[in-house]
Amino acid sequence: MRDRKSWNVPASTFAKNTFNPIRNIIENMQIVPHPDKPMIALSIGDPTVFGNLKPAPEIVEAVVEATRRGSCNGYVSSAGTEAARAAVAKYCSVEDKLELQAKDVVLCSGCSCALDMCITALCSPGQNLLVPRPGFPIYTTLAVGLGVQTKDYNLLPERSWEIDLEMLEASIDDQTAAIVVNNPSNPCGSVYSKEHLIAILEVAARNKVPIIADEIYDHFVFEGQEYHPIASLTEEVPVLSCGGLTKRFLVPGWRMGWITICDRGNVLDQEVRNGLQSLSQRIIGSNTLVQGALPTILANTPQSFFTDTLAQIQANAELSYSILREVPGMNPIMPQGAMYMMVGVDMTMFPGLKNDLELVERLISEESVFCLPGKCFDCPNYMRIVLTVPEPQLREACNRIIAFCSRHHASAHVNGLAHANGHVNGCEAESFKNVEKAMVVEVKSGSE
Repeated sequence: MRDRKSWNVPASTFAKNTFNPIRNIIENMQIVPHPDKPMIALSIGDPTVFGNLKPAPEIVEAVVEATRRGSCNGYVSSAGTEAARAAVAKYCSVEDKLELQAKDVVLCSGCSCALDMCITALCSPGQNLLVPRPGFPIYTTLAVGLGVQTKDYNLLPERSWEIDLEMLEASIDDQTAAIVVNNPSNPCGSVYSKEHLIAILEVAARNKVPIIADEIYDHFVFEGQEYHPIASLTEEVPVLSCGGLTKRFLVPGWRMGWITICDRGNVLDQEVRNGLQSLSQRIIGSNTLVQGALPTILANTPQSFFTDTLAQIQANAELSYSILREVPGMNPIMPQGAMYMMVGVDMTMFPGLKNDLELVERLISEESVFCLPGKCFDCPNYMRIVLTVPEPQLREACNRIIAFCSRHHASAHVNGLAHANGHVNGCEAESFKNVEKAMVVEVKSGSE
């Protein structure tokens, strides 16, 4: 029996090491919207939140039918039912390039759970994981909690956010356990070409490093772009691909994700397959009702549903890009897919604002428009906007961003001093007037 004089119940090392950068930043932000302007949240990565994007009736009916059958209410194999895993294998296979079977699939409670299992299966304390910058911060959250260091490799905005391959290869060392490749990208909206993906695979092959592919936005690409699962382009590099229903099927709350083990060289057979099976037993499997519906969802969701969803988001991307690129001090980068756009901010043009975080806070307090600061993605002087907003609200948000920028732009300060001295330089001011006039025309035409 231990002799304790008082209560002392510390949190575990794992809990104390677990840290979500994006939540920490948001929870410490001054989020106080303007009292007279309704909030427009361009920050939320949930495609269902505004109600304009809904799952196809076939998706909903499949779950209703699975519920009515009464056979999906109990425990199943922790990796998922044979039927559900076979359906995912068929969905993720690429004819003549990547043939998957049910044994290659582990079902998870959402894609975040899939990423967690992959990182845990491949990385040990003291090792490192290569992650993109800018990138989804959960990679770091999951790794650091395990005692695994993350090392960033840069994405290049001037190349539509392609990977800096030289930096990627230079970051690999003897302790590198895996490379995370996110395609299509959150937060950038980039979609990598086949040639670029092959170049990434060549780096991995030369250095014998496996890839964790975050492909939750699979096939979520705009017209003129093509999605290539990275595992379909290699016979050598082992790839653990993470996907799910969340984004493409517009059901994030259903928490259905998966891992596909793509390993034609059988590199992962010795330990990693068994490791993933063991890790799946920690949560005793994913939602069984959705598993019961999964074969029908993957086989019967009409292509028109995906086409219509993408058309709305691409139209929003083109609208916001066409408006914001005309705003002095703003540099949007046109996305190629996913649900987001990164907007570069030339902070030298806004001398009254210290950084992108203060800009976003002031945009909330003055205009009730909430974007995520680039700091959330380790990418200063940017902000990310979500493209799933209904078009009228997106137009209004862009209008408010223009008004905000016109007040805080360097020209406003210069012209204020010039007015005081009897001299006015109106070049930049005229630019804002032209943008505002264009917005008035856009808003009128959009309401007709």
